[in-house]
Amino acid sequence: MVETLWRVELHCHSRYSPDSLTEPEEILAACRERGIDRIAITEHNTIEGARVLKEMAPDMVILGEEIRSTEGDIIGWFMQEEVPKGLSPDETIAALRAQNAVVCIPHPLDELRGGSALGREVVCSLIDRIDALEVFNSRCLRMADNDAAAALAREHGLLATAGSDAHTAAEIGRAVMIMPPFNDADSFRRSLALARIEGELSPRTVKAATLYAKIMQRLRRLRAALA
Repeated sequence: MVETLWRVELHCHSRYSPDSLTEPEEILAACRERGIDRIAITEHNTIEGARVLKEMAPDMVILGEEIRSTEGDIIGWFMQEEVPKGLSPDETIAALRAQNAVVCIPHPLDELRGGSALGREVVCSLIDRIDALEVFNSRCLRMADNDAAAALAREHGLLATAGSDAHTAAEIGRAVMIMPPFNDADSFRRSLALARIEGELSPRTVKAATLYAKIMQRLRRLRAALA
């Protein structure tokens, strides 16, 4: 019997993030078109978008959040409650652990990310409290940064993940996990241990799309404030 495997996208943003204009309907359509079985919605500092998509496709969507700690980004999957930005990495991880969320450090060693990447020293200080490192992020401009994250995960025996970090519908599915089915945080962790990565880097032009989205989102907020 051939084992059932899912294609899983673990890092995706919608218009509920301040740097994306992607509508929830576009995300679900892209998943169906590209054979993605499950997708984690990981908005910046909110689970509002994830909740909206979960209501639209409860079997497909994993509740997640990409949280900006004082040192950089931390992702939670299978969340129950939103974790606020601005906490220390230790406090952020503790808030995720309290709800049995799966904890991952995205783009950990991407030196071009500025304040959103935790960096080697901070990541190593957190190793015993996290589940996984994102070792392939399609929006990393240098493959060497992904390779360095993969080496660090192997060195410390951490689970390895990949994500498109999609801010546009066109990016969805560029990096996926091929993994056995799961239904909760614990079975997800077990499944990740058996997973493999399929991915490709996104073209650098996606950064321009993000800049455009940031400008449009700011204009929307300004118009709303002046209304």
